[in-house]
Order: sequence, then structure tokens, then C-alpha cells
Amino acid sequence: MGNIRPTYIKRIALELVQKYPAVFNDDFENNKMLVSKLTNVKSNSMRNRVAGYVTTY
Repeated sequence: MGNIRPTYIKRIALELVQKYPAVFNDDFENNKMLVSKLTNVKSNSMRNRVAGYVTTY
């Protein structure tokens, strides 16, 4: 069974991947840094969840 993520996590992640397809890769630490730069997400846990979804996507 996979992880169930809320729609807002998926929406943010998919918008980032569509806007910046070349900068994201399968490295979680790199994606975490990029999500914090490209968004105004204040919560570390939400940033990590978005970066994790981008990594697996």
C-alpha cells in the first residue's frame, strides 16, 4: 500500500514540477532545498512532504 497524501500536497508538488521540470530529481535533500526556495511554505513538515512527493513523482 502506498502513502495517502492530501490534495494540497499533490497540487503544490505537481505545479512545481510543471513549472520547473529540469531542476527536480530523485534526491530528496536537493528537492527539499528547492521547495523551500521556490515556495512560501513556512512549515518544515509540509515542505518535507511536498519534497517527498516530488521525489517519488
